[in-house]
Amino acid sequence: MHVKKGDSVKVLAGKDKGKSGKIVRAFPKENRVLVEGINIKKVHEKGKSKGKGSIVEKAFPIHVSNVKLAK
Repeated sequence: MHVKKGDSVKVLAGKDKGKSGKIVRAFPKENRVLVEGINIKKVHEKGKSKGKGSIVEKAFPIHVSNVKLAK
């Protein structure tokens, strides 16, 4: 992989094209990276022990070929 945790990157493709962010976590076996503030999706979470469930926003990994190092 050409990037690692802590690098600043720019997104080249997808719905967040043109945005920049910092790599929070890398998944080298899957060739994916988790970039803060990029690829945010709404996820339904189950309630904890008789609590009410909720909808939260969560960042999902994107493929490493869709990012490049930002200068």
